[in-house]
Amino acid sequence: MAPGVATVRPTVRKRQRLRVRLRLRRSGQQRERRADERRRTAATGLTAALGCLCGVALLTGCVGEGAAAESGGPPAATGQDAARAVRAAADVLVRSGSSRVETAMRMASGGTWLTITGSGGFDYVKRQGELRLELPRDAAGAEEHKPLTELLTPGALYMKNRGEGVPAGKWVRMDTDRLPDGNLVTGGATEPLAAAELLRGAQDVELVGTETRRGTRLRHYRGTADIARAADAAPPGDRGPLKAAAKGFSVTSVPFDAWLDADGRLRELSQRFTFSSEAPAGTKAATTSGAKGATTSGTKGATTSGTKKPAAPDVTVVSTTRYDTFGVAVPVTMPRAADIWTGKIVSS
Repeated sequence: MAPGVATVRPTVRKRQRLRVRLRLRRSGQQRERRADERRRTAATGLTAALGCLCGVALLTGCVGEGAAAESGGPPAATGQDAARAVRAAADVLVRSGSSRVETAMRMASGGTWLTITGSGGFDYVKRQGELRLELPRDAAGAEEHKPLTELLTPGALYMKNRGEGVPAGKWVRMDTDRLPDGNLVTGGATEPLAAAELLRGAQDVELVGTETRRGTRLRHYRGTADIARAADAAPPGDRGPLKAAAKGFSVTSVPFDAWLDADGRLRELSQRFTFSSEAPAGTKAATTSGAKGATTSGTKGATTSGTKKPAAPDVTVVSTTRYDTFGVAVPVTMPRAADIWTGKIVSS
């Protein structure tokens, strides 16, 4: 072999190995650059995603609130907000004009719970309405009393089929500001507007939650109403019956549950009244306005010897009023003077 050939071949092989190493190095650098690019792209995407989440959080307030809203939970409400909504219920009814009403009055009698149900309508602007009450049946399921018709007017309650001692077809008139309970329970149904006026004295009100009743989403509030405070806050024309009730009830704090719709209108109201079973003077054998043959009051609580009987236990009455079909016409036909009974009436 020629001397020059042996020298050239190792040199060529070295160059080839160098080229291979260079290519491998470049390839590794390219892979590293591509990995860096992928890492930068991932970091950019994560930053953008976090930015979007922050934007959503700013718009919704926080993730917790958004979740609560989607689940249908009630929005937060302070005690003042709840009390304000409930106390305004009567004013909202007046702005609504009128409605259909259903009533139920539940009370204990002889160890049994009895319920008087009613239906009709009420005009909150004119402050008058009409109810037809169904009285409880006897133990055999037979109807003991005819349905009772009531006309509710400012300052007066008219009752037809009142009971014993009243001729058929005659009406009995009672001044509501002279009734010891202000007609909150006397008539077998709480006057719909008076029930709402009582909420003007609402205290310790809380928002229980939201409920769907009869297909309408309602806010459920709970609290107690003070009758005297409600009387002071009521419009002048509505204060008389409430002031009478504040004096007549043995317990003037009335627990309630109220359901209001999105417009602040009362849709259902349940109130628990407590009073002495020994009725105030004049209610056991009452007379109508201008009645003949008035009876002597104040004899129920005493014997002939002048000694007092033991105090009678308190009675609890749960009155529920439902409001629906707002804006409906509520015609009321007042009885003629000749159809109003002016004789003595007997408690049924």
